[in-house]
Amino acid sequence: MLYYVTTILYILVCFLLMLVILLQQGKGGDIASAFGGGGSQTAFGARSGATVLSRATAAGAVLFILGALFLGIIGQDGPASVIGGRAPTAPVQEAPAPAPEP
Repeated sequence: MLYYVTTILYILVCFLLMLVILLQQGKGGDIASAFGGGGSQTAFGARSGATVLSRATAAGAVLFILGALFLGIIGQDGPASVIGGRAPTAPVQEAPAPAPEP
């Protein structure tokens, strides 16, 4: 149950991190500034929006890394892990006992 809840939260963090990254304005000149549209800024303003978005990006990146590590740790199934390299063994079947001779 914990694995599924963590996976759902991890997916939400991934989407929020993508959204925050896409909302940021690039440091270089945009194509709009080449054609006289350089006066337009983000909805949050030039200076304060950049710091809020950069802090949100840093927090999202930390949550992304910690979530990936946590899911990797709780997702292991004991000896059958991918890193361990040991495959689960098949149950051993015993040969039938020989019939007694008359």
